[in-house]
Amino acid sequence: MTKVQAIHSRDNPLLVRLRKLAGDPGGYRKLGEIWLEGDHLCEAFVQRGGVVKQAVITEPAWDEPRWRHLASLAESVAVVSPALMGTLSALESPSPLGYVVPWAGPGSMLAASPSVVLDRLQDAGNVGTILRSASAFGIEQVVALKGTAALWSPKVLRAGMGAHFRLHLVEGASADHLDQLRLPLVATSSHAAAQLPDVALPYPCAWLMGHEGQGLDPGVLARCRLTVAIPQPGGEESLNVASAAAVCFYEALRQHRAAGPRPSEGSVRTPAG
Repeated sequence: MTKVQAIHSRDNPLLVRLRKLAGDPGGYRKLGEIWLEGDHLCEAFVQRGGVVKQAVITEPAWDEPRWRHLASLAESVAVVSPALMGTLSALESPSPLGYVVPWAGPGSMLAASPSVVLDRLQDAGNVGTILRSASAFGIEQVVALKGTAALWSPKVLRAGMGAHFRLHLVEGASADHLDQLRLPLVATSSHAAAQLPDVALPYPCAWLMGHEGQGLDPGVLARCRLTVAIPQPGGEESLNVASAAAVCFYEALRQHRAAGPRPSEGSVRTPAG
């Protein structure tokens, strides 16, 4: 049976802990928990079989059947005022519901799984958008090299729109770990002679996406079997990294479908899985 508790003090230990999670992008690494804010992320998590330790819900939402149902899927529910819920959110209009779920750790590499490697990407919106595109186009694994924005931070979670729970995520990897992928590495460069639509892409492969300003580290780029350019007849110097990633994922999927049967679906991944 779900345990329900009303909380009225901002100094309550649960709320103090959640403010740390909400305010520190890498806080989940210290506390071993993830804060999911909003019905979309919460529903995506439970739809993928995730186990919810704690829900936090506002008093008005607790009186509404849909919100109460979502909250009651947790082992424990804290009912708070809208003002207290506002202290847990960076949003102008805080959601009336959030989940606290366990973080499974930095993860380990899967071999021979269609992947994207993020090399020191800084913008949380870019990282979350790449995760969302990866999930949409059949990428199964996302590997974040050291220096990349925290994958489970609130901003990346919001931009990912639930994609986190359909992907295998690895954090804190180094260039040497890329050998464990056992895949050809493919990068993009505006200086490459080969144009993306004209090249037969290997499948599966690992796409490498670099820092927004500096691009890929030279040592990482040197590991790539193939470097391709994305045609830009409009004359722009470069694409945003998240846009470039989506173009690459789509082209890889298009070529693979044209070459044979559609690949089998990847296994479901959750923070607690």
